[in-house]
Amino acid sequence: MQIREQLEQLVGQGLSAAVADGSLALDEIPEAALERPRDTNNGDWASTVALRLAKTAKKNPREIAQIIVDHLPENGMIASCEIAGPGFINFTLAPEVFQGVIAQVRQEGADYAKGTIEGPNYINIEYISANPTGPFHVGHGRWAALGDATARVMRHAGYKVYEENYINDHGSQMDNFGRSVVARYLQELGHDVPLPENCYAGAYVIDIAKSIIEKDGDKWVDADEEERLLNFRERAYAYELAEQHRICDTFGTTFDKWFSERTLYVKDEEGKSQVDRALAAMDERGYLYEKDGATWFKSTAFGDDKDRVLQKSNGEYTYFTSDVAYHYNKMQRGFDHLIDLWGADHHGYIARCEAMLAAWGYPGALEVMLGQLVNLFRNGEPVRMSKRTGEMVTFEELIEEVGVDSTRWLMLSRGADQTIDFDIEVAKKKDASNPVYYVQYAHARICSILRKAAPAELAAKAEAGEISMDELVAQVLPGEIDLSVLTDPSEIALARKIETLHDFVQLAARDRAAFRMTHFCQDLAGLFHGFYTNCHVNVEDEKLRNARLALCDATRIVLALGLGLLGITAPEKM
Repeated sequence: MQIREQLEQLVGQGLSAAVADGSLALDEIPEAALERPRDTNNGDWASTVALRLAKTAKKNPREIAQIIVDHLPENGMIASCEIAGPGFINFTLAPEVFQGVIAQVRQEGADYAKGTIEGPNYINIEYISANPTGPFHVGHGRWAALGDATARVMRHAGYKVYEENYINDHGSQMDNFGRSVVARYLQELGHDVPLPENCYAGAYVIDIAKSIIEKDGDKWVDADEEERLLNFRERAYAYELAEQHRICDTFGTTFDKWFSERTLYVKDEEGKSQVDRALAAMDERGYLYEKDGATWFKSTAFGDDKDRVLQKSNGEYTYFTSDVAYHYNKMQRGFDHLIDLWGADHHGYIARCEAMLAAWGYPGALEVMLGQLVNLFRNGEPVRMSKRTGEMVTFEELIEEVGVDSTRWLMLSRGADQTIDFDIEVAKKKDASNPVYYVQYAHARICSILRKAAPAELAAKAEAGEISMDELVAQVLPGEIDLSVLTDPSEIALARKIETLHDFVQLAARDRAAFRMTHFCQDLAGLFHGFYTNCHVNVEDEKLRNARLALCDATRIVLALGLGLLGITAPEKM
């Protein structure tokens, strides 16, 4: 049971006792409704229950608060209670509570602060979802960081999360991509041909064309145009899709499924595609109609500003039709809730997409996170062009120069709805001005402390990576450690912060706000650096030394956990 739950139970017992002896006249016992005061000088937890009971109990809130405090059962959890303001009850917890947190962290390890979610919680989160017609841009990198970290945090909070990347590989843009490669292929072989309309003109298209020349030479110069287009389109598609897989792997972003838009249009053994089935389900509920030879979705029935065309009079499906079929497919796979991460410029699509889910009987099943842009800077000056190609800076170039960890941190340093100003030179710094370095350094410093506490041979094995830090600690520290000696304010502050991880994880998951974990990690690192300054670890008193090493170890575990929820590494040396 978490500390909050234990304290709520004590307050509930106090209320019950007050009702039982007639001190309070209540028909039912209300919830304690605890919250953390912003200022720790006001205690560790506060309850507003006395304020909420004033009308029902017909007493002054401060009087009610005193009655509750007087009826609290004896316990070793609460050090003191203060009645503040109009009737707040502020609780300061005993040091033993936070000493217990240290032991709990060391026992649970990476499972610390894991939650459980009651009821339906199978979540599909879709992010990146780029066209396979060119390199990822920096915005795609932000979606990769946001989607991945959101999934990690939600999973730790207790949700069952399925991560998906939707490949936009159907439609005219794929043919345009193929034509662009054909033009570059012929140009590289000395033929004077113009670039087609709506072409992809990036240098990467020339690279694809050159790769075809290296393998096939001029074999395709006089080939059938349709055959050549199909061949080049599919080879270019495979090339870019492989690049997307490679960059996601480099960035540490993995998906349970890469879903191809093309598959939505493939006929099954019954001669029906997923598009057919999605539209049929919508039609059965009376939300399709024919007008001017086209098929329309009655999205205005669900608050959209106008109805939407799904199939044009010439038989072609609209872009929105793919969205319809894809989201229907998701729901048919058994998900309880869908989260889509889109760029802010797609805001106008939300109403129609919510409408399509409602039309099938899934109102509220779709949640859209809108991500704002990333502005690149170098020493405060805007960066718009790649040094390598003279075109846009690609996501791959950014992580090559800055590194995965710094890129992730800065992409996650603000909420999705806020623009990121990403200064490349700041991200590369190896000092406290770079927040991810500051946090990682705290973890590395702890590992150094633990190695120094070990016999030389054991420390050397850990330094060489022959044994893990967990294995080292298991041999350095005894099984039973007396933590009661940890009473210094720096020690308690550090343990208190560690205990708040439960709340950070749950709230970050609930609000889809993984950026809060960057704040937690920074605060924890700062408190550790303060503890290290105020409290010598390697003291002569063995009991105190072991207790402080245990506190260091618990901090190491939680720092690594917090960084891991952001997809960032926790180095053991720097």
